[in-house]
Amino acid sequence: MQRLLRLIARVAPTDSTVLVLGESGTGKELVARSLHLLSRRAQGPFVPVNVGALPESLIESELFGHAKGAFTGAAIDRGGLVEEADHGTLFLDEIGDMPLATQVRLLRTLENNEVRRLGENTARVVDVRVIAATNRDLAGLVAQGRFREDLYYRLNVVQIDLPPLRERREDIGLLASYFLDRAARRQNRPRLAFSPEAMALIEKYDYPGNVRELENAIEHAVAVSEGDRLQPSDLPQSIGSPRLLPRHASAPGAASAAAPAGMRDDPDSRSLEEVTRDHVLRVLERHRGNATSAARQLGVSRTTMWRMLRRWGVERPAAKGT
Repeated sequence: MQRLLRLIARVAPTDSTVLVLGESGTGKELVARSLHLLSRRAQGPFVPVNVGALPESLIESELFGHAKGAFTGAAIDRGGLVEEADHGTLFLDEIGDMPLATQVRLLRTLENNEVRRLGENTARVVDVRVIAATNRDLAGLVAQGRFREDLYYRLNVVQIDLPPLRERREDIGLLASYFLDRAARRQNRPRLAFSPEAMALIEKYDYPGNVRELENAIEHAVAVSEGDRLQPSDLPQSIGSPRLLPRHASAPGAASAAAPAGMRDDPDSRSLEEVTRDHVLRVLERHRGNATSAARQLGVSRTTMWRMLRRWGVERPAAKGT
């Protein structure tokens, strides 16, 4: 993500078209807004368009505008969203859903910096930077003849790939804390914090809805919670279900939990204590035995973590590396 942020900072001041690729909920519009705010066009308009939400019969009118009488119901002259973005940025989300006929008109606008309203013969000059995004395989659509190859290459001057949240798990705890802080401030509950058990579940979940799903989950937990510590029962069922946890995890050199083997093999029979223990040991191993760093991620004091390890009969690990 640091590399991604550096790329955004380098590309933003240019007028190059950008293609943002990523699953739904990974933050494609946030990237587009960042590119706009860091560009020389920051004082101009940012016009987001969800291409997939526009009816095919109206998409050209919405994007390029129309003259009075151009079609039934066109009672007045009307500029389109491309003109609205003049001297600013046009963000075309779900560009893979754009009809082929509309793709031709968009390509002409990108190449000539002109837009022609439906029913008019005169082209209007526009100064627009286009950022497109999709969760679909555009190269595959090109091969199938469902997306124009020339438009694909015209849009793909700079490509930004957003990894799904499950592939950057080190960000989950940080993002969860950020969303918790924001939601707590909105509800005037500044003392809210995660319990270790809740954080263990939050960090383990795969988030098919990515950052958007994580944000919604934290807002849900804050809304239904009663105390100052968010518990597993406050989380949405999809995240709070023990069935989403691995069958068993342990750190090298750690003593086994005092539970029958049959229970350890059955994820639905694991106790909250087992879940907590496994998570603490995983985090400690991830931080190479650095108790201070691990405790910071867990949201507990180092003394509390040593107390838990002593309760489980686990010796204090020696920190690895420098």
